[in-house]
Amino acid sequence: MDERVDEDSADAEDLGLNALSEPTDQGLSLEELSQTFAQMLGSGDDPYDSDEAGEAVEEDEIGTPPPRDEEEIVASSEDVCPVTPQSILEAMLFVGHPENESLTAEQVASFMRGVRATEIDDLVKQLNQLYEDEGCPYEIASVGAGYRLQLRDEFLSLREKFFGRVKEAKLSQAAIEVLAVVAYEPGLTREEIDDLRRKPSGALLNQLVRRQLVRIERPDKKPRTPRFFTTVRFLKFFGLSELDELPRSQDLEKAL
Repeated sequence: MDERVDEDSADAEDLGLNALSEPTDQGLSLEELSQTFAQMLGSGDDPYDSDEAGEAVEEDEIGTPPPRDEEEIVASSEDVCPVTPQSILEAMLFVGHPENESLTAEQVASFMRGVRATEIDDLVKQLNQLYEDEGCPYEIASVGAGYRLQLRDEFLSLREKFFGRVKEAKLSQAAIEVLAVVAYEPGLTREEIDDLRRKPSGALLNQLVRRQLVRIERPDKKPRTPRFFTTVRFLKFFGLSELDELPRSQDLEKAL
């Protein structure tokens, strides 16, 4: 039976970290590690996946806008944002993917003439620099194999006040297994995690990134394959100061 965890009030004792600090001489198996993570986090459906669909608007309800005189049309046309690769990228990220997925460089480049997928990362850097210079509360972040437009960390408290804070976190057993692999072997690629688990892990990694338990780093040198690491939030969630405080498993170390 899954056990819910309150992120605001959970302490080291509630999370079962006292038991983790005294590993047995035999070490922990991969199955035992997953069970340990399950006891800490609880398991279940992702509370972030339940997006509410908006209501459809009948065409008759919209009505026909009143005619505008020629001077007004000319004046407004001067204020139109120029169509550039940066503005197209920004617009696509603002609208987002219809299935709430991150937008890949290939998807973005397919809507631009003369722009290759390899150039999208530079456009992202240019926009992020512009956002920083102008003090914007949002930024473009690498999530999974693509990009998302999201609030900066320092503004997350405003979102929590507006929407209400999510106090319970539940992860499926498969997500707990992926989280354990990333925690014990940081810096693996998705393919390496897939090989270790012998099953696809992309969707689960995206879920963990969304929950800010896992982060992505892209090496400076090509091919810049994304690599996965745990976050500061992960450490705080488990009451740890560093990953070295995790129980070591001889079985897992041999497997890796």
